[in-house]
Amino acid sequence: MLNLLVPAIFEPESLESVYYAINYTLVVLMAVAALAAVILVMLQPGNSQGIDALGGTSETFYGKNKGRSIESKLKMWTIICLAVLAVLAIVFFILQIPAIWGPVE
Repeated sequence: MLNLLVPAIFEPESLESVYYAINYTLVVLMAVAALAAVILVMLQPGNSQGIDALGGTSETFYGKNKGRSIESKLKMWTIICLAVLAVLAIVFFILQIPAIWGPVE
C-alpha cells in the first residue's frame, strides 16, 4: 500500500510508530483549528449596517461599545486559531522532510 505521509523507509518499528502518531495528531489538531476558525468567522457580524442605516436609528454608547468588545474578542480568537493552524501546517510539512527521520537507505 502506498502511503504518501511516509517520507522514507524506516528501519526501527518504534520510529515509524512515532512518525505516524505525530502526523495523525497534527492532522487532527489542524482540523480542529480550522473548524474553530470557520465557526468564529461565521459568528462575527457583517461590517455593513444594511437596512438599519436607512432608518436613522441611533444606538446608545453602551450598546456600541458592547458590540465592539464582543466583535474584538471574536476577531482576536479567529486570528489565534488561524495562527495556530498556520504553525501546525508548517510543522507538519517540515516533518515530511526525510532527513529529519534519519538516513534514507
